[in-house]
Amino acid sequence: MPHPPASRYADLSREELAVVVPELLLIGQLIDRSGMAWCISAFGREEMARIAIEEWAAASPIYTRRMQRALGYAPEVPGKGDVPTIFKGLQLDIGAPPQFMDFRYTVHDRWHGEFHLDHCGALMDVEPMGEAYVRSMCHDIEDPTFDATAVATNPKAQVRPVHRPPRQPAGRHPHCAWTVIIDEAYPDAQGIPLLAVNERSRAANLELAPIDPAGDGLAGYTGPLLSDLDFAAFSRSALARIADEVCLQMHLLNRAFTLAVAERAADAGELLGIRRKQLVGIAGIAAERLARALDLPGDAEAAARLLAVHPILNPSAYVDAGIDGANVDVRPSAAHEDDAWISLCGPEWTTPLQAVVRAVDDHLGVEATGTADGWRLTVVRRDEPAPESDEVAVVRFSTGSDFAFEPRRSLPITPV
Repeated sequence: MPHPPASRYADLSREELAVVVPELLLIGQLIDRSGMAWCISAFGREEMARIAIEEWAAASPIYTRRMQRALGYAPEVPGKGDVPTIFKGLQLDIGAPPQFMDFRYTVHDRWHGEFHLDHCGALMDVEPMGEAYVRSMCHDIEDPTFDATAVATNPKAQVRPVHRPPRQPAGRHPHCAWTVIIDEAYPDAQGIPLLAVNERSRAANLELAPIDPAGDGLAGYTGPLLSDLDFAAFSRSALARIADEVCLQMHLLNRAFTLAVAERAADAGELLGIRRKQLVGIAGIAAERLARALDLPGDAEAAARLLAVHPILNPSAYVDAGIDGANVDVRPSAAHEDDAWISLCGPEWTTPLQAVVRAVDDHLGVEATGTADGWRLTVVRRDEPAPESDEVAVVRFSTGSDFAFEPRRSLPITPV
């Protein structure tokens, strides 16, 4: 069997990767700020909430286990993980990006813990929409999706609220608080039917290049649970693998989103329309954040470099693409078999790729030639600036679009 290709993120320095990884985690969270707006429009608030439940519940158990294995903190006995293992998983989950979803953890012992959110970016986005939307997110969606997260580590785990929004009194802080208890007397948490479908995807079973244990820095997360992950402490090889895994989290989430929407869409045209809108919105906001984080210049080659680190084209083992100067060559790959984001793109539709390069300079555009079996994208400069897509403007509503990370001390968490 051939070895997996090297990660495209391996072309970045260790310092750049330490900045890019939390950006990717936040970008993954913003996928829903793009997709759910169009689900509300098409199906209404209650059906949107059901889509969100199915989306996260059919993806998070898969990618949680993948990250456990990649960084060496998987339970010795599958399904018998402890509370610190669950918390480590949340720190590397697009559902809980650092600081934007500011989880603070307490560990009483291996089987009992708590967490609260000092800041919930998702709540900041939804609270202005009214109490019904807050209840949909903090009650209807959180309960089953927290249980789905438990399936990955220990089906005997229960995550239960101490308090949660709607905030009473108004402005209550912390935003919410939860207990996490693992007890053999609890009934097993069960995966939803769509989870089994997603488990058969190429993304779920993709092999990635292993972490080099001889790298300069941590090769895994085998030590104690930390209050805040210091990504700069990881090796370049580990950070590249984390970045690839986080991109797979996005693809698994998007595939679950597609499965859930397909069950509700009136026809293939409506499904395609929603998927395209979701992709354009997240593509543009992700590109803005990555371009800013890497301080990219405003030329065509920088735009191609941005495409090389964008989730649409990653990981390299999933999306087969070659980048040469201002050109990107895309070939059939595992991502196409999964009907992933890149499968929506090509000579017939380049809008999300246009949204990416515009983040470097709004005078940049794209041209694509070829067929579905292989096509070339070329970044070009135009005389007139390209307007921002409406889909990107929708995601800009989220406070995550311009959220700024701050330096944090990384301290071990010990039982209290």
